[in-house]
Formats: sequence, C-alpha cells, structure tokens
Amino acid sequence: MMSQTLGPPRPIDHLVLPVTDLVTSRQRLSALGFTVAADARHPFGTENACIFFADDTYLEPLSVGSREDCLEAARKGNVFVARDQAFRFRRGEGLSAIVVKTEGAAADDAHYREQGLSGGQVLEFARQFRFPDGRTAEGAFRLAFAADLRAPDFFAFACERVNPLPTDRGALLVHANGAAGLARVVLVEDNPSDFQYLLETVLRQRDITAHSFGLSIATANATVEVLTPDGFHAHYGLERTLAERGLIGAAVVVAVADLGVTEACLAANGIHHHKTGARLVVAPEKGQGVAFAFEELK
Repeated sequence: MMSQTLGPPRPIDHLVLPVTDLVTSRQRLSALGFTVAADARHPFGTENACIFFADDTYLEPLSVGSREDCLEAARKGNVFVARDQAFRFRRGEGLSAIVVKTEGAAADDAHYREQGLSGGQVLEFARQFRFPDGRTAEGAFRLAFAADLRAPDFFAFACERVNPLPTDRGALLVHANGAAGLARVVLVEDNPSDFQYLLETVLRQRDITAHSFGLSIATANATVEVLTPDGFHAHYGLERTLAERGLIGAAVVVAVADLGVTEACLAANGIHHHKTGARLVVAPEKGQGVAFAFEELK
C-alpha cells in the first residue's frame, strides 16, 4: 500500500503546544528552567515563543495573537489555524501536533493523500525571527498535513524549511535546567495500535516496539510513545483519564546533561515535581499544557 520509497526514519522538527497566552507560558516555562525566545507572529494570526534545543529540535508554545486574522485564515483553508482553533475549543492547552523534518513537503502531501491520511492543503508562509542580540532573519516554510479523523485532538505535519533560519541561536540554546534536546513525545490512547499506521506513515518508521502498555516508535532523533492511561501512570506517575477515544498529547520528555542540575533548578524555582524511576516529572500547569519529564542523557 505504501508506494513512497522508505528511507531512514524522519527526525522530529518540533512540537506544537497550544497555550492560553504567551505571558503566562513564558513565566511558567522560564520557571521550569527553559530559555524562551522572543515572541514571534505568524502572518495568519497565531504567535509563538519557542524553546530551542542544541539537537535542532524545538518546542512551540502557540497562542492567538489576532482572533480576527485566525478566523479569516481558517475560513480560507489554513489547516494549521483551523486545527489550532478546534483544539483550543475542545482542550484549551496541551500538545496538539508532532512535526517532522522534510526536504519535500509536496511529495509528503501526495503520499498522505494516497494513504487516506491527508489533513488538508499544503501551507506555505514566511515569518521574521528575532535573535537575542538584535539580529533578525526571515524563515520560509512549507507544511504538509496528516491526520486521522478518529483523533480530533492530534495531528502531524511535515515541515520543509524553504528558507532556513540560522542554526546558531547562541544563548537561546543554553537552559538553566540543563536541557540538551528532545528525548520522547508521549501520547495516550486506550488502544494505541489503532493509530499505529498514522504514526508509521508520518515518522516513516515501520519498526514498532509493542509492549503491554502500548507501543514505542524510534524516530531519527527521539522516541514517540503511545501509552494506555495505565501505562502512562506506570511510566510517569500521573493520571490521564480519557473521556473519549483518540490520541491525546500527554507529555514532553527532555534530555538533560545532569539530572541533579535539573532537580536543583526546579527546587530553586519552587516547581513541584516527583521522581518516577530515573525521571523527574512535572505535572501539567497553566502555560505548560502537558506534563514535562526530564531524563539524563545516556
């Protein structure tokens, strides 16, 4: 059924984290020990304040900068905005999308359509980026969307950096909590295997590890886990009750150089956390959206 030639697994580019507002999110994520970039506006009304890692991944806390612009963009078929609006209506804050790197979004779009997993039309846009030293640069992007109608609160897309931003982000890559990169993305679903095909297709990875609590998929630079609610509790010590079926973003797991440094940072900032195995786990709070966990680099 898959006509696209399978290459190596796709690397994760970033994660989309809808938040109520960037002021609250910046305060909360800074308290977690992250360095947060300056606010940046998309041409279609959303805005972000990103967290960049040295492994060339990042987190995208996303809010609505102009409700009117967002509504108009959604009306014109902007999938990114339309999915964000729907997520906010149903969930408020959380983790709405996994984004993978690609060098050909058009080819990915064709493949998603062929597999019955298209999330809508390709989106092309450009935006300004401001560095801490005052420099500015314009990045241009092309996005191809994949989705499963059974999972209204999660989607994925392939991001082609048509005009890439400079990778030397200097001080933005240094975090007080010692964060070095993205380790895992955790989704929750009552029957994880029901969504295996969507993730296989987007991540371009057919080698799936199944276990009693769900499944694990290795990308080129991180791991995607889909766990049952019981599995999520066993691995992360948190309850995640599901009122309905469908993939739900549950946790972002960050790799750190020294877990002791991370623990000291959280304690100094008054962030409540607990240990589960070799992980430090911070429960969801406003401005954060999902649980954050920290694992020491192996």
